[in-house]
Amino acid sequence: MTRLAVFDCDGTLVDSQSNIVNAMTAALETEGLPPLPRATVLGIVGLSIFEAVAALLPRHDAAAHHRIAQAYKAAFHAQRARGEIHEPLYDGIRATLDTLAADGWQLGVATGKSDRGLALCLAHHGLTDHFVTLQTADRHPSKPHPSMLDRAMADAGASPADTVMIGDTGYDIAMGRAAGVATIGVSWGYHHTDLLIAAGATHIATHARDLPALLAALTPETA
Repeated sequence: MTRLAVFDCDGTLVDSQSNIVNAMTAALETEGLPPLPRATVLGIVGLSIFEAVAALLPRHDAAAHHRIAQAYKAAFHAQRARGEIHEPLYDGIRATLDTLAADGWQLGVATGKSDRGLALCLAHHGLTDHFVTLQTADRHPSKPHPSMLDRAMADAGASPADTVMIGDTGYDIAMGRAAGVATIGVSWGYHHTDLLIAAGATHIATHARDLPALLAALTPETA
């Protein structure tokens, strides 16, 4: 039996909120728009960038959404070129990933990041080799569509019954439910736990160290 734990990235593995807010503010400026409140911007983390911009600016048309999405990507790349990207791991994440791997879990990532952004983030933290499947917005519809999880399960040879989605937003939880897998919300990210519960999270983890026991309870290993 293959047990697969799939993690969101931003807000679950790493805290990238300053990068996201700064890039969105810069992107909005290209259209002459004022910055949005930090909480508003963080509320759309997890969506692919076009869908995120559309959710933030519902009164603007698709052409404006496209321009702002492209400006966001350019602003993020500029931050990286200036050495301003700050994506620290959340407390306990590295140890938790090591524990899960030792316990026989296959690990994956399903994120709204680009392929390049995710690769650079994982490489920076020396975590690339921890994951057997990496799914990003470059190759899939935006969350909560189940495509990322469907591909992750196919890559790992796991079934929905033996897969768990772990994330900090309602989009992660909704994606997990759409794919028919168990879900764990994490309290240290960008959506309030009430939203995670409303989306259908099976459990809420308040610290990374909670995850191995929660995962074991959701998908007990059988001989």
